[in-house]
Amino acid sequence: MNMLDFTHFNAAFPTDGPSPYDPTFSRQIETFRKSFDGVLFIDRVLHRLGIKDASKVYPPHSSSALRSLHNQIITSSPGISPHARLSVLFYLLLDFDEKRGPRTSNLALSLADESGLPSNYQILMRGLWHMDRSEFKFALEYLCHPSLPSEFADDIITVLVKHAKKTEDDYSLPLAYYNTVQPVLKTGESLELLFGALARTSVTEALYFTRVWPENTRRGLFERLVGSVIEGGESVAGRGRELVSLPLDGREEEWFNEFVGGRERGGRGGKSARAVRVMREVVTGRGLEQVGVNGVGRW
Repeated sequence: MNMLDFTHFNAAFPTDGPSPYDPTFSRQIETFRKSFDGVLFIDRVLHRLGIKDASKVYPPHSSSALRSLHNQIITSSPGISPHARLSVLFYLLLDFDEKRGPRTSNLALSLADESGLPSNYQILMRGLWHMDRSEFKFALEYLCHPSLPSEFADDIITVLVKHAKKTEDDYSLPLAYYNTVQPVLKTGESLELLFGALARTSVTEALYFTRVWPENTRRGLFERLVGSVIEGGESVAGRGRELVSLPLDGREEEWFNEFVGGRERGGRGGKSARAVRVMREVVTGRGLEQVGVNGVGRW
């Protein structure tokens, strides 16, 4: 069987029928791009291919612009694999399938079959395509697939947590992605955002998460956890009780006492001061003798 020569535009893209790249589509994509701080996942993919100013080439605004983008994809950096180039064409054809009706149009799948694009590339690009449209639940059905490396994990975590904070949603999606994929996070921003989501969701899970990091990072995360408990509003007593009932080791006890004591000596007024007092009452076991604090209450 002869493989499709995707370097020819007419072999990769349909020559008849409707194109998705009209003004309405362009406005929709720009709206999504703005919601992601100006960078889509397809922008990141194109950047890895060596295509600069990705936001200016996607979406293409005309048939000639699409031809130009195709040419940039197939002639980009020589070290890029054919599969990586094909995966971008696959992504673009998902746009065509959406326009023509996903039940009747299978242009992306046909390209993959005729060119021998491996399934893991297809799965990844379908996931990123859904991410770029804020269809996060659908995206994770693909991005959590066991055949995938933790590609773009920092960016996926960042987008999911920021979306949850912006919409006042829970953090189930970013935590589901992290717990399933178990990626090694490489950026400080993604680590901070993930830990914030963990700390707001489960004090216990957040504590154990801190223990996998080197001591300097671990202490910073631990103090963030205590801070999130103190600033937890009406839940400060319950979350504080959960924290101090955990088996803290000697360093954690010391960090805890220094952090809460520093907050108290700082003399902050208002809700923060009241929260610190509640935390101290929890720690000292005032009316909560059943907690069993393991010595954390030493001031």
